[in-house]
Amino acid sequence: MPGGQDNQSPDAGQEPGPGGVVARAAGEACVLNEGLDARVLVLNRLYVAVRVVSARRAFAMLCRGMAEIIHVENGQYLNYDFATWTELSALRARLEHDEHDWVRTVRYELAVPRIIRLFGYDRLPAQRVKLNRRNLFARDRNQCQYCGQHFPTSDLTLDHVVPRTQGGGDTWENLVCACVPCNARKGGRTPEQARVKLVRRPVKPKRNPLITLKLGSEKYRSWRAFLDEAYWSVELR
Repeated sequence: MPGGQDNQSPDAGQEPGPGGVVARAAGEACVLNEGLDARVLVLNRLYVAVRVVSARRAFAMLCRGMAEIIHVENGQYLNYDFATWTELSALRARLEHDEHDWVRTVRYELAVPRIIRLFGYDRLPAQRVKLNRRNLFARDRNQCQYCGQHFPTSDLTLDHVVPRTQGGGDTWENLVCACVPCNARKGGRTPEQARVKLVRRPVKPKRNPLITLKLGSEKYRSWRAFLDEAYWSVELR
């Protein structure tokens, strides 16, 4: 890459729309579909995982020449530029259709890569996991920590194990998912005072809990080789 592009953040620059991404690369109009929201692991130049992005953003970086595709095949990691990947997608559409997410254009389907590598970015990821509602729900897997039942996100609340009125803070160790009835039943009391038990003790996760959920899917098994639990967590954008 040109000297001025070195260490450019994967979020830098104005991202073109999904139609523009595929149209520039293949001369076709893109039909919007769920494949553009699939998740792609981003590696820096040194093959260290730094972030997870949508396929839409990954295609934007590939079309700017900022990255290449890393694909696992027969236990080997192969490098592809975007043009070659476009040609291979036609073959994969016939032989491996169920193993990929797809972006459909007017004339063909384009396989969504699972991993891309940035050419000019060698920084390391931040070693932190954000404390937010999305990550708390993911850590507890949408399970009420009092009755043990699983609920859609819209039916869950967050509960302070030790209420704020009793000195409890907004921490990983003091916040849990709770369904509305259990939260109302517990009220402004501790579990002991309300005579309820926690399903599990809340702890701070070692890595982004959303990534842990993805690693449980065979579709994302190729990510595992790049995830070193000893030092990193990634941020979803």
